[in-house]
Amino acid sequence: MDLDNLIVMANRIGQFFAAQPDRDEALAGIAEHVRKFWEPRMRSQLLAALDNDASAALSDIVRAALTTHRASLQPA
Repeated sequence: MDLDNLIVMANRIGQFFAAQPDRDEALAGIAEHVRKFWEPRMRSQLLAALDNDASAALSDIVRAALTTHRASLQPA
């Protein structure tokens, strides 16, 4: 899948969860959504974006969620 599209989708998920008053719950919610509903190749591509220049396009809350919960998002 196109990385730009994945980033847009991840940022939309982040916008939804950003409305939660508890930031830790929001980060966990983002990570849980990505883990449950994104196929492993999509998750791998998004996590790889954290390690390159594409991470600048991720919103702060999405970047924090992916970084905090990276181990649980790694495909098996």
